[in-house]
Amino acid sequence: MHATLFRQVRPFGGPVTDLAAVDGVLVAELPDDARPAVVEGGGRIALPTLVDAHIHPDKTAWGEPWYSRRPAGSLPEYVAGDVELYRRRTGPIGERAHRLLAHAVTRGTRAVRAHVDVAPAYGLAGVTGLREAADRLAGKLDVQSVAFPQHGVVRTPGAADLLTEAAREHLVDAVGGIDPAGFDGGSADGREQLDLLFGLAERYGVLLDVHLHDRGATGLGPLRTLAARTVAAGLQGRVTVSHVFCLPELPDGELDAVAELLAGAGIALTTVAPSAHQVLPFRALQAHGLRVGLGSDGVRDSWSPFGNADMLHRAHLLGWTTDARTDQELTDCLELAAHGGADLLGLPRADLTPGAPADFLLVDGECPPQVVVDLPERELVVKAGRVVAEHGALVG
Repeated sequence: MHATLFRQVRPFGGPVTDLAAVDGVLVAELPDDARPAVVEGGGRIALPTLVDAHIHPDKTAWGEPWYSRRPAGSLPEYVAGDVELYRRRTGPIGERAHRLLAHAVTRGTRAVRAHVDVAPAYGLAGVTGLREAADRLAGKLDVQSVAFPQHGVVRTPGAADLLTEAAREHLVDAVGGIDPAGFDGGSADGREQLDLLFGLAERYGVLLDVHLHDRGATGLGPLRTLAARTVAAGLQGRVTVSHVFCLPELPDGELDAVAELLAGAGIALTTVAPSAHQVLPFRALQAHGLRVGLGSDGVRDSWSPFGNADMLHRAHLLGWTTDARTDQELTDCLELAAHGGADLLGLPRADLTPGAPADFLLVDGECPPQVVVDLPERELVVKAGRVVAEHGALVG
């Protein structure tokens, strides 16, 4: 039995109480024979640790010398920038991914869905590098991996073979896709790319997570096809569409219709709150029963110098881009970062109740909305009842 008593904490900013954990799970009271370790909370707020539902740790230059980015205005130009950064970095992907994901842990992240590029320019180096980083962080961070064909599978010979190898050899949990009708140069419904993805999902049991940046009919066509094919293949609950920039521009009535279609197919969505006109209307989508997660996307990569793998900060940005003003609106942003991502990754909610995973963070503050706005230091991060980070540094 591994038991810990966290004394004098305030769950969600409420009254001071104790939290008790046994073997990674919160309990109403400790067994009589428990000999718990005791951690003093000092009256700090306890909040659920967060889930990054969309991050690219293989692309990052986090913790490395400054990289001067060239202007880019199209997806092919950004993709070319990825290759240039990859060739200029001498450190192995596993080390760079570990550096970034370890930082995420210290900021209160308990799990990530990590996309790594699979293309002839890299082979499977991103896949193996991510596995190395995940192994080093075992017990501190849950990592769900996605083999992502950033360069496309129709327009890039050899990418489909690499994606197939990653799925066939069970090197990843999911395979990804990108703009099947637009960037990847397929037909209006993206069937060429989707034939490959659904074939891999049915043959090897992998999840699917498709990046969809295309807007208008170029985005909506493949989105509707994804829903239909998900139902036909019996893959409800196993398909995610990321970004989905074609949804925020829809009028309410059409948005409702598409949301009902996606909900009926059990498709999940992720957003990264990039801007007011690209962030998903997550409250409206959740009202239709859709699972929606929040993610970091790229962090200090060739696409952008910004990003920090801090999901509390990402909740802050979500509030900023959606013009959150009330306590409930700010709390919604925090809950999307915590529970939305957990639901999407198939993890139990860390809601600080008995029976929930003992995954939480401690901060100084008044209440959850104030924490979202002021972004206090993460004093303590707890995973499965064990302290894994303290004052911004990993423990153990």
